Amino acid sequence: MAGRAQPSGGPGPGLLPLLLLLLSAAAVIRTGDGQNLVTEDVTVVEGDVATISCRVKNSDDSVIQLLNPNRQTIYFRDFRPLKDSRFQLVNFSNSELRVSLTNVSVSDEGRYFCQLYTDPPQEIYTTITVLVPPRNLVIDIQKEVAVEGEEIELNCTAMASRPATTIRWFKGNKELTGKSEVEQWLDMYTVTSQLVLKVGREDDGVPVICLVDHPAVKDLQTQRYLEVMYKPQVRVSQNYPVQGLTREGEPLELTCAAFGKPQPTDMRWLRVDDEMPQHVVVSGSNLLISNLNKTDNGTYRCEASNAVGKSHADYMLFVYDTTATTEPAVHGTPVLLNASTEALPTMHLSNASLAFRPDSRAGEEGVIRSVDHAVVGGVVAVVVFAMLCLLIILGRYFARHKGTYFTHEAKGADDAADADTAIINAEGGQNNSEEKKEYFI
Repeated sequence: MAGRAQPSGGPGPGLLPLLLLLLSAAAVIRTGDGQNLVTEDVTVVEGDVATISCRVKNSDDSVIQLLNPNRQTIYFRDFRPLKDSRFQLVNFSNSELRVSLTNVSVSDEGRYFCQLYTDPPQEIYTTITVLVPPRNLVIDIQKEVAVEGEEIELNCTAMASRPATTIRWFKGNKELTGKSEVEQWLDMYTVTSQLVLKVGREDDGVPVICLVDHPAVKDLQTQRYLEVMYKPQVRVSQNYPVQGLTREGEPLELTCAAFGKPQPTDMRWLRVDDEMPQHVVVSGSNLLISNLNKTDNGTYRCEASNAVGKSHADYMLFVYDTTATTEPAVHGTPVLLNASTEALPTMHLSNASLAFRPDSRAGEEGVIRSVDHAVVGGVVAVVVFAMLCLLIILGRYFARHKGTYFTHEAKGADDAADADTAIINAEGGQNNSEEKKEYFI
């Protein structure tokens, strides 16, 4: 600072007057023209090391001094008057004074002054900024176990940081949006972010991540895994006959698979809108009909339930005659589940046949298709035959009406010697002539 010629907070009373005398003499004989001080601001994380550098361009051996925010001398040339061992001399020369400060705390933040004893004295300051990373990053969840369709609340808190943190939410790899609140206490900030999430069965076991953006830390995060309970997923598969017709006298075996959270504890078979035939054997998840007949036609339902709810899947049975030989046009169709169920994950199925349920009426569709083709072919043949007959009749009709026709002018021409006589005979001889005739050849 201009006009300031002596340091403060320096050595003891005996040494300080001598130093001040020497500095005053140096300030008188040195002009300091063309010299300038250079320094940079310092940003440091709490607990780390900050390095302050005072550099001189065009040095003429003037004295360099470093002072703290309270204007106390930290270093005078290479001498440290301030009794703080955290300050250590890194480099000293005519053109630079570099000092390190270890174990930096928030109290060390502020302006540090570099002074050059020229005439007039020069001064410049550097600012130390201390970053404090957040502590105790915690996720609180409203419900440890949720049911599909519910909304749950999660709160992530980052305590005592400087500056305030930015909190980001992720569910798996998908980023979500939360609502943050900031509280300040002295120079520290506590940030709390709230996330409201509607969960489904697909969220079970998925991590919810709270990630902190702060200049003092990288990849600071915490996470909680969601636990979601949901209704059973039910699937019916046909074990026998495999992709074939369900004929009279042959056996039928069905298997019901159910998966839910918690695992379904109650599973049963029933016949929709009718009683279960007495010859049907139900063993756990399997249904067996050893000797099919047409009275077995109908819809068979497998129901499963757990603590969350109940779900079902249906199988429609159609029994064919023993003479039916047409194979189904489509060997399997997707199982139709009720509105409260969905398809089972592949990892929970015992075999690939659980992915499709054969429809015993598929053979009937093949028979109908073949009949339709025969009918269309017959109709086309009849139309072609009728058109050919019509063309033959028209041809014969036109052939029979082709020949020579005689008019009145031709009468009397046979006996006339010339044309005039023929005309006269034709006009006057009508009474004696025969009645007009037409000849058709």
